[in-house]
Amino acid sequence: MKMGDLSPLHAVVFRVGGLVCALPSGTVREILPAGRATRIPGAAAAVAGLVNVRGRMVTAVDAHAVLGQVAGEEAALLLLDRQGTAAGLCVGEVLDFLEAPAAAKGRDLAGVDPALVRGVGNWNGQPMLLLDIDALLSPFLGS
Repeated sequence: MKMGDLSPLHAVVFRVGGLVCALPSGTVREILPAGRATRIPGAAAAVAGLVNVRGRMVTAVDAHAVLGQVAGEEAALLLLDRQGTAAGLCVGEVLDFLEAPAAAKGRDLAGVDPALVRGVGNWNGQPMLLLDIDALLSPFLGS
């Protein structure tokens, strides 16, 4: 994302540990209560496991593990659309849906790998990381 890009961002805002994060709303199919994931033997620690979503098995990745955060008690599953394929992302609580100016990169990333962040914005006075869905999930789910 270029700093000069002024197109508005429609995003789902959520908490991952102590971080406020966001994903473009077009990638989020549904927001569900976090269900119990069935671990996949031999899968990376960041893979929460398989979750049954209305009879369909979806692989879920734990955003807390990927971003190095401690999970709290609140939990939600973001059902994501990755180029026509469903994937799950386990997060803390969902905070908001917003339309805001596009986020710019280069501010404090709160210790998060810059490759996982498309931009940094502001949500209620707190830094908000706009995550790159492909960079976040590809190491665990493939491209």
